[in-house]
Amino acid sequence: MDLSDAVIVKSSRLKSVVWNDFDRIKKGDTCVAVCRHCKRKLSGSSSSGTSHLRNHLVRCQRRSSHGIAQYVTAKEKRKDTTVTVANFNFDNKDHKKDDPLSFVNVKLDQEQLKDENVNAGNCNFDQRRSRFDLARMIILHGYPLAMVEHVGFRVFVKNLQPLFELVTMNRVEADCIEIYDKEKQKVNEMLDKLPGKISLGADVWTTLNGSEYLCLTANYIDESWLLRRRILNFVTIDPSHTEDMLSDTIMTCLMDWDIDRKLFSVILDSTTGNDVAIRIGERLSQNRFLYCNGQLFDIRCAASVLHVMVQHALVAISELISKVRESIRYVRSSQTVQAKFDGMAKEVGIRSQKCLTVDNPFQWNTTHSMLEAVLEFKDVFILLQENDDGCTVSLSDVEWDRVSAITNYLKLFVEVTNVFTRSKYPTANIYFPELCDVKLHLIEWCNNSDEYISSLALRMRSKFDEYWEKCSLGLAVAAMLDPRFKMKLVEYYYPQIYGSTSSARINEVLDSVKALYNEHSICSPLAFHDEGLPWQVGSVRLSLPTSAKDSRDRLMGFDKFLNETSQGEGMKSDLDKYLEEPLFPRNVDFSILNWWKVHTPRYPVLSMMARNMLGIPMSKVPPELAFNTDGRVLDRDWSSLNPATIQALVCSQDWIRNELEN
Repeated sequence: MDLSDAVIVKSSRLKSVVWNDFDRIKKGDTCVAVCRHCKRKLSGSSSSGTSHLRNHLVRCQRRSSHGIAQYVTAKEKRKDTTVTVANFNFDNKDHKKDDPLSFVNVKLDQEQLKDENVNAGNCNFDQRRSRFDLARMIILHGYPLAMVEHVGFRVFVKNLQPLFELVTMNRVEADCIEIYDKEKQKVNEMLDKLPGKISLGADVWTTLNGSEYLCLTANYIDESWLLRRRILNFVTIDPSHTEDMLSDTIMTCLMDWDIDRKLFSVILDSTTGNDVAIRIGERLSQNRFLYCNGQLFDIRCAASVLHVMVQHALVAISELISKVRESIRYVRSSQTVQAKFDGMAKEVGIRSQKCLTVDNPFQWNTTHSMLEAVLEFKDVFILLQENDDGCTVSLSDVEWDRVSAITNYLKLFVEVTNVFTRSKYPTANIYFPELCDVKLHLIEWCNNSDEYISSLALRMRSKFDEYWEKCSLGLAVAAMLDPRFKMKLVEYYYPQIYGSTSSARINEVLDSVKALYNEHSICSPLAFHDEGLPWQVGSVRLSLPTSAKDSRDRLMGFDKFLNETSQGEGMKSDLDKYLEEPLFPRNVDFSILNWWKVHTPRYPVLSMMARNMLGIPMSKVPPELAFNTDGRVLDRDWSSLNPATIQALVCSQDWIRNELEN
């Protein structure tokens, strides 16, 4: 429209604030509203209203940062909780590329949500920040990187925010790696400030294409006495890797994080070669101090050894399990057979509430549930086999006895595994009584009159004894640090396990506790406070490690003098006081980490020891995978990416999720 001879209309009737940004121009009988910012022409007729003018101002890219909220009428506001964007500026030119990123806080305050509206304040549209919000979302929820190129996603984003410049898969991949670098720096600084040691977990993951990855996880108790877990590395390894290659890979990662000096123990699967931990320990002991001569350094996963024993049991009766599955399938094959089965159950007086269902072969606890239910209906199955010609699968009396025995084995393993997975991060003190119970049952099972069952129990016991020989000391020390038990739990179980040699075994544990305490006292900045000089507890004598000697310390002779003159004064260490004081009452609400947090001033050295010992993940299998029969498999969408990107995604996801949980 040619507006050369048009005139600007100024009228007191134009009361809407929208006219602060428009000129109303009249030419003949036609009225036009011209945007003062972008000069776009829209209808200015009084019959057209002003809604279309408000909508234009919200989208106008040339408009300066004036308030938009004033153009939203009450009719347009939703009655339920909404987000009103005030002072929204679309200008992203002033944001420098290297400025630190500020990610949107995904948590909404509950008090805010109670209000009808949430005001976002001075929220500026920022292309770069929005890009990284997108990358962060992909990392956090495990979405495929390729989603940014999906047509539906691109249409959704463009309609939601037309100003957002859509990114390619390569661009979002680079953004994810940049986020990883920034998050890694934060984790690095956190690890450097830790008050205690780190226990390193190592797991092997597989991908659908056959590749293998080594996942290294740091486990520790932080300054607030909270048990923490962080993935440090997720690196590709050769599927045919040797123990040398595995130990070299782990050492490279430790040096990269500069935490070799902070390492307390390494936790491996029971199937991982023994030489891996030995090689790492040898390399660390050259320049570092390993507690108890490395006796607590090599720890094996408790859930892993249970899993191995379960597999022995399931393989031993695999044919019987197949028969059980076929019997259940036959009963459930038709309503007629099911009705006959139910009638027989009433006839023999069985009122079980258990449901007959076929197990999931990849979840061994479901196999236990299936066998447990079948045993309750044993008499009904026997009756059905005798009176139904269609039932072709049957078990003999000996086979039923074997199923019963194996089911009892599995029941114990299910119960113990449930204890291990009761919390997301269980402390090391809970494992000792459970695994002592497993050892006692294995001794009993080896005496079964059925040679087939007793030989199976011997194989399981042999596998468990390998684990017990390596880890029983760490389990016992962790149990001693539980104020509800102290040494009493060891004194209760060891006579049952070792018989006449139990006294010597108990003394071995106590000597190791004293040695470990003395080693912590040397490194403790609190060792001289209220404790005299507790370098020596009982008969255990230690010399200062090389790292603790300082040729410039003119008072080392005084330290020796103080040590010698303090021995006869009857001064007690905090370990002595801890062991002599009464047991803390057993309570279902007891929190061992909170107890040590409160009692740190009373036991300054022992609390250091407790922080390091209780932070060992004696079982490193997450609760959701505790009963899986297969290993850990990487997500399909991420498996096809290059190894550096996979590490960035897996590690960043773990760090961001932990940050949100905290």
